[in-house]
Amino acid sequence: MILHFKKVGVVLKNNFNHFILTGTVFLEGDFVPNQFIKVEDGKITEIGNASNLPTDFSGNVYTYPENHYIVPGFIDIHIHGANSADTMDATNESLSKIASILVQEGTTSFLATTITQNIESIENALSVASSYIEEHQPKNAAEIIGIHLEGPFINAIHKGAQPENYIVQPDIQLFQKWQSIAKEHIKVVTLAPEVGHGFELVQYLNENGVIASIGHSDAKYEDVKLAIEHGAKHITHLFNGMRSIHHRDLGTAGSALLFDELNVEMIVDGHHIHPEMVRFVTKVKPLDQIILITDSMRAKWLADGVSELGGQKVIVENGTARLESGSLAGSILKMNEAIKNMMNFGQISLSEAIKLATYNPAKALGILDRKGIIAVGRDADIVVLNEDIEPILTITRGEFAYIKEVQ
Repeated sequence: MILHFKKVGVVLKNNFNHFILTGTVFLEGDFVPNQFIKVEDGKITEIGNASNLPTDFSGNVYTYPENHYIVPGFIDIHIHGANSADTMDATNESLSKIASILVQEGTTSFLATTITQNIESIENALSVASSYIEEHQPKNAAEIIGIHLEGPFINAIHKGAQPENYIVQPDIQLFQKWQSIAKEHIKVVTLAPEVGHGFELVQYLNENGVIASIGHSDAKYEDVKLAIEHGAKHITHLFNGMRSIHHRDLGTAGSALLFDELNVEMIVDGHHIHPEMVRFVTKVKPLDQIILITDSMRAKWLADGVSELGGQKVIVENGTARLESGSLAGSILKMNEAIKNMMNFGQISLSEAIKLATYNPAKALGILDRKGIIAVGRDADIVVLNEDIEPILTITRGEFAYIKEVQ
């Protein structure tokens, strides 16, 4: 039978702890028709051909047509906020509002991302986020799997929407203090390695299991090369907030494309990167090194109007979020839209695009044993997409977190 629900965004109070989904399933990088996935107690416990359903199974079986796709939950490693809430609000309520709305776009886990601010504000955000991760997050919402510290160790030349007056030079001792406050939950740090003791901080991060990501940086080719030698593995929102490509200066962006050691984040909303540049990236950068992000702020899922980011006024209209100066201030991009845009702009297949929002971020974070793929033993983070790549069902750790209304 086909699963039909009547409510939008309703969290079911009596979720089943065991059930089966059948249909076209994303397995090992491709879509395989006529498959089943058995879920028990939040985990995927069996996968096989739907013609061989377990005969002794007592739970419900939900079947989807061939033009629907059962895929791993999306992982957003760079997102500030949504649904009128922001990580920097430093409240459980705001983190819960973000986590509860993201399931409507198919995101089942994410890194709560900070912004350059005064030290007290950053520390409050880190403290609340780490406490939420360990003590407060429910199963029927997107899971916060860590923290992305974006700034304040950046270069003012490419500050973007990061408030300049709070930028500080890279500081290992300050990071150590923040990681202690965060209870070791900081997983990614965006920094400018060419500033001050940036290379030393990159090395420290790498040695301590934290991804050093080059971003808001004026790094030249030589700087990027040296940062890689110190352990840099990642680029924050490629092309945005960095030294651009010139035919006599490879810059940060060109170096990001040249070096295979670097994964690159991309905000594929049609505004942050021109569609033809997205296509260019897919031509020159291996797809397994591209990670889709939203970099969204609190205005996502809200109507156009005036919003806020890092204490700065943001105008949201025509699909963009901008400071009064005109600078882009994050996005209002939804992850399923990013996947559709990547298919259209980058001219890649759905199966290729899905990996950029699932397998690739999970691999970068070292959590493929839990997330990013549909496989036995993994968390039951599962999304059912319709033919328009819209989530109609989102399951988070075995819980029915979002069910799209049937029109």
